Amino acid sequence: MTLKQRLTEDMKSSMRSGDKPRLAVIRLILAAIKQREVDERVELDDSQVLGVLEKMLKQRRDSAAQYESAGRQDLMDQENFEIGVIADYLPQPLSEAEVDQIIAECIAESGATEARDMGKVMALLKPRVAGRADMQALAGKVKAKLGA
Repeated sequence: MTLKQRLTEDMKSSMRSGDKPRLAVIRLILAAIKQREVDERVELDDSQVLGVLEKMLKQRRDSAAQYESAGRQDLMDQENFEIGVIADYLPQPLSEAEVDQIIAECIAESGATEARDMGKVMALLKPRVAGRADMQALAGKVKAKLGA
């Protein structure tokens, strides 16, 4: 079952069970996927759907941080709920050891030796960790390993 099919089935089951908050988030996800499909005139595969989910997750995290700093607990709670639902559809996150190993492999594979080679490493790293690690945090780790 593809990720889109799973989302559609979960939407139907949320409708049946009357879980309106979860249903609303799943509809948001499906709308974002559909919007990208219409914009690009393509049918998204699972890796592209993961990209949409990652983008939505990043937006929600940014919003939650802003709401927290503004003292808006009610809005922050809503964003955190949406983060939880979106995260349910992402693959299991990588452990620190796995992340370090993948970064080391990508550095060796690209032949990177200094900070200006970071783009080569990130290009190899991104498809390997798609949906399983925060790219911003990984960029910081790669930069540190390359001695920038």
